[in-house]
Amino acid sequence: MKFTCNTIALNEACQNVQRAASSKTTLPSIEGILLKAEGNTLTLTGYDLEVGIVTNIEARVEESGAVIINARVLCDIVRNLPTDVCTISADERQTVKIISGDFENSIMGISAAEYPELPSVSGGFPIVLKGDILKDMIRKTYFAAADNDATKAVHTGVKFEIRQGSIRLVAVDGFRLAIRNEKFDYDGEEKNFVVPKKTLTEVIKLIPDGDVTVSMGVAKRHILFEIENYSIVSRLLDGEFLDYKAAIPSSSTTDVKANLRQLIESVERVSIIIADRNKSPIRCIFDNDLIRVSSSTTLGLSNDKMVAKVIGNKVEIGFNNKFLLDALKVCDSDEVVIKLNGPVQPIIIVPNEGDSFLFLVLPIRLKRD
Repeated sequence: MKFTCNTIALNEACQNVQRAASSKTTLPSIEGILLKAEGNTLTLTGYDLEVGIVTNIEARVEESGAVIINARVLCDIVRNLPTDVCTISADERQTVKIISGDFENSIMGISAAEYPELPSVSGGFPIVLKGDILKDMIRKTYFAAADNDATKAVHTGVKFEIRQGSIRLVAVDGFRLAIRNEKFDYDGEEKNFVVPKKTLTEVIKLIPDGDVTVSMGVAKRHILFEIENYSIVSRLLDGEFLDYKAAIPSSSTTDVKANLRQLIESVERVSIIIADRNKSPIRCIFDNDLIRVSSSTTLGLSNDKMVAKVIGNKVEIGFNNKFLLDALKVCDSDEVVIKLNGPVQPIIIVPNEGDSFLFLVLPIRLKRD
């Protein structure tokens, strides 16, 4: 194998593909990036047996072939090459030479035959969304998915519910719920599937700004995202997802309309004295067209208040400040409506108009003074 390509393009491709290479494995092949040179194209693949990222860049190929190179080593070398052009070659003993200007490096590669085959995802009605919409939907939900140590693995992902003309993303972790709705042009069959949070983290990194589309192909066990010249293949999560609709209160005894920016700033101010190790909640009182926010820790006491429109019963309630801020910071309206049903029931945060998002946060029981 021997090819010459642009160093900047190769570096960008390597850095993106590297994120799918495994860093904790006993299989050296999946710690690497597979380079395949053919025609006038270099294909780079990273795959950790759960998520795979594939991309192509232009190259002048003198000799077709393929080799696996350790991802960390390859990326570090390419990032530091001295010129805009580099030549990479590999012989039958998998010795790889990388040349750029006066720099020359020789490292050992691995036979391409040892690289696992990526799952094939084909068939079905294509699901095509605008990139900025999908990125926004993921950003507003995946923060609420459970961590990898969750008792139910299915909740470490985001559920996609696709119907004719609409798409909904849902994430839960036992303490909060995030929902994002969007209308879009789709006439295929209804689909429900759960994509790992790890995969969606890579998807939003690869969606560029601007007018781009993302195509999703869904099979029984895998999904394929196609974003410009990148393809991301991922397994889907199995299991019974929470019946989240039953967790959403159908009514409320107190409705609060608040300025979003002011509320975020108020919660942030009283959260300064809350350290990760003490896990102290913030206390919120909704009454008399005011929101009073406070916190009390071993470091001190903090109080703040802001004007808001409060309709209904007075409510004094406690929250994990991080969970509340996570939800508020992804709202995209000037005002939000907070719906409450007393001090021990979850709160709902929705936009002032429409139903594009819904966030549910469970309260923390407060100690009486």
